[in-house]
Amino acid sequence: MTAVLAAVAWPYANGPRHIGHVSGFGVPSDIFARFMRMSGHDVLMVSGTDEHGTAIQVQADKEGLTARETADKYHRMITEDLRGLGLSYDLYTRTTTVNHREVVQQLFTALEENGYVVAKTSMGAISPSTGRTLPDRYVEGTCPICGYDGARGDQCDNCGNQLDPIDLLNPRSRIDGEVPEFVETEHFFLDLPAFAQSLTAWLGERRDWRPNVLKFSQNFIDDLQPRAITRDLDWGVPVPLEGWRDAPMKRIYVWFDAVIGYFSASVEWARRSGDPDAWQKWWHDPEALSYYFMGKDNIVFHSVIWPAILLGASGSGDKGGTPGPYGGLNLPTEVVSSEFLTMSGAKFSTSRNTVIYVRDFLEEFGPDALRYFIAAAGPENQDADFTWEEFVRRINNELANEWGNLVNRSLSMAHKNVGAIPAPGELQPVDVALLEASAAAFDTVGQALGRNKVRQAIGEAMRIVTLANRYLSETEPWKLKDDPGRRDTVLHTALQVVSDCNTLLTPFLPHSAQLVFEALGGRGVWAALPEIHEVSEEGGPDYPVLMGSYALEQARWQRTDIAPGTPLSKPSPLFSKLDETLGETGPEWAPVHRAED
Repeated sequence: MTAVLAAVAWPYANGPRHIGHVSGFGVPSDIFARFMRMSGHDVLMVSGTDEHGTAIQVQADKEGLTARETADKYHRMITEDLRGLGLSYDLYTRTTTVNHREVVQQLFTALEENGYVVAKTSMGAISPSTGRTLPDRYVEGTCPICGYDGARGDQCDNCGNQLDPIDLLNPRSRIDGEVPEFVETEHFFLDLPAFAQSLTAWLGERRDWRPNVLKFSQNFIDDLQPRAITRDLDWGVPVPLEGWRDAPMKRIYVWFDAVIGYFSASVEWARRSGDPDAWQKWWHDPEALSYYFMGKDNIVFHSVIWPAILLGASGSGDKGGTPGPYGGLNLPTEVVSSEFLTMSGAKFSTSRNTVIYVRDFLEEFGPDALRYFIAAAGPENQDADFTWEEFVRRINNELANEWGNLVNRSLSMAHKNVGAIPAPGELQPVDVALLEASAAAFDTVGQALGRNKVRQAIGEAMRIVTLANRYLSETEPWKLKDDPGRRDTVLHTALQVVSDCNTLLTPFLPHSAQLVFEALGGRGVWAALPEIHEVSEEGGPDYPVLMGSYALEQARWQRTDIAPGTPLSKPSPLFSKLDETLGETGPEWAPVHRAED
């Protein structure tokens, strides 16, 4: 059993999440975590809501709320949406906890004591109308290196180079379009150049990362610059140094505290599990594996900056040092970055009203329809476009006509003719061929999932579904009333493959997998789902978290032999077909906009 950390990007608490968000950080990570649990590994899947920084204050002003009230509101909303989607977090928490603040401050102190934090003056971007600091990522302009007009103040996504806001040509605020003012201010910086050798050596050993991740990371390392850890803000983690601790407008920058959330959430989970040291299995064991899931706009934070923090706090950067209070911490095994899910060619954007919210989607279509679309047609290696037409086509032709139809017709014939799972007779070559193909899929699908090749994995699982439907069409068990032995053999074979395919599809479709398990006579929990718990901590307010009892689920990554004689009930349709006109119009809450509109 291997300890596997699934570290999932932290959604920002300035509004509800849309399907573009969960296509990058949510569904792919859950598919991986569920597969790893089914394969017998000890999985810890953690994340939470990112609740500090200027964007929270901006949203709070819009709504007439305090920053804390805004964070509370959207943390609960996001938690409910992720629960509805079935994301199997061991702990989904938030960055405004006492635990998170203490862990962030301890890692900051470890970095500072090891000489990786330096004080310097810099030119910070300020909003002229509010006087507030603009985070680097909230300043856009033209890249001075490659001329790309959509460069951010922290990096250019076109050429991958690290930038500062003041470097941009024609800078503007992403919040309101204002031209920012630049003022001199003193701050602490992470001395990234002091990790150049150790990061280069470590990245040079990454052989199986996605090419886009390696390209961005290597480009970033070629021009490492100190990166500000603190900002002129009043909403964030206080700086744990004399003269700064009580400063009303000096806080730790949100990018620094957010990436530490993977570790602080592990610490919080361990405490809530009753064993405060349990986190060490994932962070100290050299055999442990850790996978970080996010969208492509967050690559270097996870592939360069977070590893630098871990190296520095562990005393393993170019300057050496002493391990901090948590000892030497494991670096990422892999950074799994997805591309963008677009909508009719445009990036999902709340500000541009190009958005489909997760909550609306779940209420009308349920979680597994969205999970299936993201797995089968999501932005795994390149940007993918969401259209209602493609959604309807995939749900009707693949989920309903292929998988749902296979389950329904197999169970219906067995229920009608036998009332239970039939006992098989002597197998014919056609039966053996299907059973062997289905058994072999556990290796092929599993290998793809282990490498986070989600589209390949679900395509192979659905290929077995297609073979099983073809098998029924060729063997025609409905015509075998005069040969009940052969009929029962065919139906037993079909139901065994239905059981196999249900296992293969469980990481993708956990909600419907539970229903198929029960329809085959199973009892208890097959695919466990997360639950919302209201928790508390000393010195802080109560808050909701996602947790789950995943050790109780029965799903295992292997064939489970079905038992002849198990009673069967008449099945209900697994998936409802969608009205074809939906593809042309979209739902009322997210209508299709034609060019002429």
